[in-house]
Amino acid sequence: MTDSAKKLDSLRKAMLSRQLAALIIPSNDPHQSEYVGDHWKSREWISGFTGSAGVAVVTLETAGLWTDSRYFLQAAQELEGGEVTFYKQSVSGAPEHYDWIKTKLKSGDRLGIDGKLLSIETMRGLESAFAGTGIEIVTDFDPVAEAWLDRPLLPETPIFAHEANLAGRSCQEKLAEIRKEMQNLGANTHLVVTLDDIAWIFNLRGRDVEYNPVFYAFALIDLENAILFVEPAKVPDALKSELAKAGVAVQPYNGLSQALSKLNGSVLIDPGTVSVFIEKAFGAECKQIHAVAPSTAMKAKKDSVELGHIRRAMEKDGVALLRLVRWMENALKTGNLTEFAVGEQLASFRAEQAGYFGESFPAIAGYAGNGAIVHYRPAASGSATLQSEGVFLLDSGGQYRDGTTDITRTFALGAVPSGAAKAYTLVLKGHIGLAKAKFPAGTTGYQLDPLARMHLWSAGLNYGHGTGHGVGYFLNVHEGPQGIAPVASPRSRTALEPGMIISNEPGFYEPDRYGIRIENLVLVVEAESTRSGKFFAFETLSLFPIESTMIEWELLDRLELEWLKTYHAEVQRRLNPLLEPEEREWLAVQCAPYLR
Repeated sequence: MTDSAKKLDSLRKAMLSRQLAALIIPSNDPHQSEYVGDHWKSREWISGFTGSAGVAVVTLETAGLWTDSRYFLQAAQELEGGEVTFYKQSVSGAPEHYDWIKTKLKSGDRLGIDGKLLSIETMRGLESAFAGTGIEIVTDFDPVAEAWLDRPLLPETPIFAHEANLAGRSCQEKLAEIRKEMQNLGANTHLVVTLDDIAWIFNLRGRDVEYNPVFYAFALIDLENAILFVEPAKVPDALKSELAKAGVAVQPYNGLSQALSKLNGSVLIDPGTVSVFIEKAFGAECKQIHAVAPSTAMKAKKDSVELGHIRRAMEKDGVALLRLVRWMENALKTGNLTEFAVGEQLASFRAEQAGYFGESFPAIAGYAGNGAIVHYRPAASGSATLQSEGVFLLDSGGQYRDGTTDITRTFALGAVPSGAAKAYTLVLKGHIGLAKAKFPAGTTGYQLDPLARMHLWSAGLNYGHGTGHGVGYFLNVHEGPQGIAPVASPRSRTALEPGMIISNEPGFYEPDRYGIRIENLVLVVEAESTRSGKFFAFETLSLFPIESTMIEWELLDRLELEWLKTYHAEVQRRLNPLLEPEEREWLAVQCAPYLR
């Protein structure tokens, strides 16, 4: 029996003991996180799929894994020959597995999902989807906990303060702003469960989740005080004293349910993040007010202090990437440069920069056909060796105490496959079109998305992922509420506002041949006010030259050429003071203005 088969056999025994005909295993943790600690990687444990998005379903006879187009190639590879069947989601996050479950279960069967992982909002959709089927939805236990005998423990790493000179606003100021919004909504208590919101509100950071400087905790805020539910041993005494000065008490992580049972009055919760397990813990006298957590919008709009630090982080990141590419140019000549080595070396160059904390996600270093795997992650052994030909895609980011970065460049290592240069140029045209957009207040990412795709569309081409995601400040590299996507999701329907940071990353992928993506982070800024109202624009934050050797220059118009020239001049202006003389000479060549 294979390892996968043994896991499924153990899980099915646990399911039988609970009379479950099927079990849904999502990717998230009890805080609805995209990236989770090892303890919560249940979907990865049962399926073998390591991507950050997807859902597994196990019945007593079969098992399936659903994920979106970003992971189609990765999932197919990781699940090949295993016990779990791979199913492609047509729309990212869509509950297409519900229909599959209906074909496997009958009236009277019990469908399980761990209530700690199931948000109130998702539960509503689940109940609606199975209404009238006679299938019972069970949420009060987790068979995975019984089957996964060597499950990792919750992390015990200490948390630490995000220094006052970096944070912009104090914890007290943020709590005061939240309490004002609580009062506007008629709430006297507010429960916060999302880890990045908690870290931001209390100006704290941690290492509980790889790549994201957050820690496992819940927060309960009333109109005068707050409780942080986190293991006390994780909080140094000096930090406890500082929190106490701000009116914040520390209680054990598992003490939340008891505290909720004693609440009365009105409590503000976000039904998209609070689980049904938590909802059941509220006392009978407690009135729920459902709304998005106020901190979500507050956190998304960076203030002037945060933005000043973020711009410096972009400069440091640009220097690290410059040194990496110069190193690559020499290492490529040896004939033994691997994808994995590129990612490791880039992390090393970033680590030389002041305030470096770690990578913001695992580097996507994809040579040739691997570049077409949108979230490809090279393995330490067996990753592809780069040659002096073809296309290399490098998508990476860093976590610094003063900012979070995410940048993608696509490099021609020599002669490139037919069609790659044209596709690259069309992607660049889309990137520039979005970067120089000016739009009225109230515009959403859904409305702007076509600017990044229109040139690809004109050639009958497209890409299967969103165009932009929000980015945190020394926090999650994927941050809501904003986004840019071709489907009207909650994030893409969020109006873009000044202070929001979002990625600009159109791409194109030719399976088994190459992948192309050009990504910078951009900041929403005020542009002008006219009789038609306020207009906003984007300031490009990322600082590194855009590869020019694949550009088909005749396809760029005058305004696109001017944007590229201006961007490269800004890259030089900002990075040159941080570089050695020979590095400045190299950068000057990369940023030289090209004319038709």
